[in-house]
Amino acid sequence: MTSDSNMGRSLREIELEVLEEGQEWTRRRLEQRLQEEADRQGGVFPPQPKKGSPSAKGADKSANRGRSGKTKSVAGSGSAG
Repeated sequence: MTSDSNMGRSLREIELEVLEEGQEWTRRRLEQRLQEEADRQGGVFPPQPKKGSPSAKGADKSANRGRSGKTKSVAGSGSAG
């Protein structure tokens, strides 16, 4: 019985199945170890912004505006030199 069912599958199909199982095992193990480390450090990364905090929203917007301005000036100064 077993030999009949094994003959219907190619070696490549078996290889792919085993690789999928290995990737899933690795993903679960990584998730477990990362969670253990996060628990050890006592926090979540990246930190979640506090709800109802307008300063966090304003800081993000101003940081983005500064970045775009710097990018334009760097690009402009590089082409002038």
